Formats: sequence, C-alpha cells, structure tokens
Amino acid sequence: MPASDFILNDFTISDNTPVETHTLAVLVDNDPGVLARVIGLFSGRGYNIESLTVSATEQEKLLSRITIVTCGVPHVINQIRYQLERIVPVHCVVDLHVRARELGQDKPIQRELALVKVLAKGINRVDALRLAEAFNAKMVDATVEHFIFEVTGNSSKLDQFVSLMRPIGIVEICRTGVAAVNRGSKGM
Repeated sequence: MPASDFILNDFTISDNTPVETHTLAVLVDNDPGVLARVIGLFSGRGYNIESLTVSATEQEKLLSRITIVTCGVPHVINQIRYQLERIVPVHCVVDLHVRARELGQDKPIQRELALVKVLAKGINRVDALRLAEAFNAKMVDATVEHFIFEVTGNSSKLDQFVSLMRPIGIVEICRTGVAAVNRGSKGM
C-alpha cells in the first residue's frame, strides 16, 4: 500500500478522498436498549460520533428520534446509513445533508445549546458580559465570582464563543449536541 493511502474500516482510502461531516436522523422505537444497539453499530465498526441527541418525538406511536453527527468518506457514510436501516427497531434513516441537496439547499438547519460557566472577577466581568452580548448569550446565573451563560446556535458559533471565553477563564462547559431538520413543509 502506498504511503499516501490508509485503511479506514476495512477500506483503502486515498488521501484525496474527501472526509465529509453528515447529520443522520434516525427514527426508532422508544424502547429500552434501542439506543445501545444503534451506538453499538458505531463502536463495533470503529465509526466516530461527533454529536448525539435523542428525544421522544411521537408519543402516540412510541417513537424517538436520534440525531447523529458523524464524519467519513462518502461510501462509509452510505455504509453507516444502510447498516442503521437493517437494525430491527429502526423505522427510518435520513441523511439530512443529502436530503438538503435533493431539496436544492446548502445544508440542514442545525442548532446546539451550551451552558458555559466563566470566572468573572474585575475587568474579566466586563469582558465576559460584552462577549456574551455579542453572541446573544443569555445569563442564567451570576455571582460575584462567576457567570453561567446559555448560548444557542450552530456548532461553529458555540466553538467560537468558547474559544473567546477561554482566556477569561472557563470553569465548565456543557453542550447538548446537535438538533437538526431540513427546510420545507415535509418531515423525515
């Protein structure tokens, strides 16, 4: 194998094959153990999950929606989708990025929420408040020593907020993971 190639999940991939990030929406039965089976597929095959959110969506049908952000070369993303579709409690798998392209859109609507606890003494208090205002972050707690900000938006906005707050003194960060839907009047 040439030095420019590497093995990814039993496939030889050349350096010039683009690694893409995709968001998969998976509609499953709302039963114990279903999430473990879905996640087991990823861990068993060495796929990475960048973000994961789960919630009940249709109470009367007892369904939940799992939103998974993962990355890989295009054929690996397709392989993940096909393998997810074969799991028994899975009703539907939609690659939201592919669906967006089919609808003539750039990408799906994606949002994430983060709670960021920041040390806030002296001049840092003013800097933290200014940055929070610039990012439309909501202050949800404050003492003489710290602030806790709630910030929502796409993942890159949250990454930027965190990187700018880091020099001020981040104590703790909690992020929800990505929630995503496609534009338009149709569902999954």
